[in-house]
Formats: sequence, C-alpha cells, structure tokens
Amino acid sequence: MKKTAFVSSAAACAVTALLSGCGLADVGASAATEGTSAVEQAKQAKKTEARVQQRIDDAQKAEKAARDAAEAQSE
Repeated sequence: MKKTAFVSSAAACAVTALLSGCGLADVGASAATEGTSAVEQAKQAKKTEARVQQRIDDAQKAEKAARDAAEAQSE
C-alpha cells in the first residue's frame, strides 16, 4: 500500500510539473510576442521620424526658395 501511495504522489508531482511548465511556456511565448511587437513599434517610429524630418527639410527648402525669390525681386 505504501508503494501505491508513492506512485500516486509521483504522478501528482509529474502532473503539477507539466502544468507549471505549460504556464511558463505561455509566459515565454507572451514575452517573445511582446518583444516582437516592441521591435515593430520601434521600426514604425523610425519610419515616422524619417517622414517628419523629410517634411521639415522640404518646408525649409520651400522657405529658402521663397526668401531667395523675394530677395531677387527686391533688387
């Protein structure tokens, strides 16, 4: 009878370990997904920053062209 109790305890420990392992796998998968999401967000932020910088550069060029035209017209 003691042998049966030991086997049952071992089985219960094994089931607990398996269930705990699944939870850890889910946490690991979730962390990997969040990491991938953060990478994608960083890429999008860099693209947005590049677009904004391009718009600023274009606006500065347009302002310089208008200023140059005004100076040429006033001479």
